[in-house]
Amino acid sequence: MHIRAYLKPSCGWSRGVRAVLKKYGLEYEDLDIINNRELYAEMVQKSGQPLSPCVQIDDVMLADISGEEVEQYMLSHGLVKPTDVVAEAPTNAACSDAEHAHQAAQAAGASKTIRFF
Repeated sequence: MHIRAYLKPSCGWSRGVRAVLKKYGLEYEDLDIINNRELYAEMVQKSGQPLSPCVQIDDVMLADISGEEVEQYMLSHGLVKPTDVVAEAPTNAACSDAEHAHQAAQAAGASKTIRFF
């Protein structure tokens, strides 16, 4: 099985997808759509929409999907077998308000102009 996961570096939904893939010990390509505009454009072209995460399993594109939905797809298609392993992160959750505030603060700090005169 070949898996390409179009994910954000820091995102609750993306963490959920990573947690499910790790839960089943699956190798996958973690494609950063925030820091690589070409990968974002590729995701939009392949999925037909701009929302993430998107996960391509072989020739099937699962667009705007949670980790829980990825897991359900793989189980229902016999790609993985049920396991008692617990995912290391919530598989169906956005970032918390605190995480969003932290990300906004980081982005604001990164764009500040520093003057030395």
